[in-house]
Amino acid sequence: MSYILALDLGTTGNRAFVFDAVGKIVGQAYQELTQYYPQPGWLEHDAEEIWQDTYRVVQTAIANAKIIPSEIVAMGLTVQRETCLIWDKTTGKPLHRAIVWQDRRTAPLCNKLQAQGYAQEIYDRTGLVIDAYFSATKLRWLLDHVTDVDLKNVLAGTIDTWILWKLTGGKVHATDHSNASRTMLMNLTSCKWDETLLELFQIPAHILPEILPSLGKFGVTDSSLLGAEIPITALLGDQQAALFGHGCDRPGLMKCTYGTGSFLVAHTGSEIVRSQNQLISTVAWTQIRNGSLDVGYALEGSMFTSGACIQWLRDGIQLIKTAAETEAIANQVTDNGGVYFVPAFSGLGAPHWDMSARGAFFGITAAVQPQHLVRAVLEAIAYQVKEVVAAISVTCSTPLQKLTVDGGACENNFLMQFQADLLGIAVERPVIRDTTVQGIAFAAGLAGGFWKSYTELVQQRQIDRYFSPSDRSGYAMVNFMTWQKAVERAKHWAE
Repeated sequence: MSYILALDLGTTGNRAFVFDAVGKIVGQAYQELTQYYPQPGWLEHDAEEIWQDTYRVVQTAIANAKIIPSEIVAMGLTVQRETCLIWDKTTGKPLHRAIVWQDRRTAPLCNKLQAQGYAQEIYDRTGLVIDAYFSATKLRWLLDHVTDVDLKNVLAGTIDTWILWKLTGGKVHATDHSNASRTMLMNLTSCKWDETLLELFQIPAHILPEILPSLGKFGVTDSSLLGAEIPITALLGDQQAALFGHGCDRPGLMKCTYGTGSFLVAHTGSEIVRSQNQLISTVAWTQIRNGSLDVGYALEGSMFTSGACIQWLRDGIQLIKTAAETEAIANQVTDNGGVYFVPAFSGLGAPHWDMSARGAFFGITAAVQPQHLVRAVLEAIAYQVKEVVAAISVTCSTPLQKLTVDGGACENNFLMQFQADLLGIAVERPVIRDTTVQGIAFAAGLAGGFWKSYTELVQQRQIDRYFSPSDRSGYAMVNFMTWQKAVERAKHWAE
């Protein structure tokens, strides 16, 4: 028997899965990740903890699958994107905690760059808007605040680069195009580090990883770790892995992951599609075909706060005990009671890109009950997605037929039905919700020669439920327009 190992290193935790030859999960493990909030708007992760947890979940998943490491023919790695760190290549120790994608500390630098007129040039080169979300300003901050180090001994990277370096015993310092395209340092056309931007951010090229195709050869695990050299054959950002897992490999196909944030990604083919509606252009995935680099591009709308809103209802204001109960609570009332929620805990992402926006409830009266607040939060998650789908529909020539979903919040039937009503198209929910993990397993297995047909793998996916638009679509659209008014009032709040 032979197996595929898939690692999913996310914002809130790290997971490992073992897949068998028919794509079935036979072993898995999870470890929650500590969140550090040094100041309001700042978020950090301990990179050493991420590595230790990764090593632990890999060992546990293999043990739970009742296999030995030498039976694993290939492994893939998918990660939270944009989070970055620097480390000492001699000692192997991080020089600072990793700065997480949600972190807002570099907003002043972003505002300065915008004021200096760099927005169009950066967009033209990278497909990205200037925002603290992306890695470049975070990396600049790290280099400015970690003093008394010899840059000759410093390595930099996103989480995929860090874990790849650790897995290979420090032999491989690399990333893939999907992750590199999120740094605001990679030229989207050439798929190489952009010398003009490296100069702008004063980032030495030698500290950055080599950019390799997403499906390909990334070295092997150090034999001292697991007792076997396992080929590492795929690296993808988490949203690109989900896109791959859903089979969204051509224009007209899109997916939305409802995780800590919501991320809607539409494949645009081999051409870069530029949005006029503040969506970002990015790399879906790359591979070598017929001796040359084959690049698939995508349009993405990144919504920073989604499942995190539900977590806040539970842990922050303790309005609920579990995330699962929000569905029943929302159905206890016939409408939102006139309450609208703006989920801007970390500012607003697409299509607004307002780093100074803040979360808010609007329309509260003495008649409002806790159920209305819960319902308003769920509706806001769907409203954000509606905005992005509308922006993609304007940009893309191929009609969007359906929305394929994954992530924790897609379990919520109220939310998914409300989403279908808002969009006016079907929402498709697969049986396996861990599409990010499934996608990186597919990619690693295909690149490693374990599986032969991507089409067959995608066709094996089972669909749990289709949500079709109901007669409540009109109600949903009227409320959406009111919610947009609430968003405008929450913008520019923290300037």
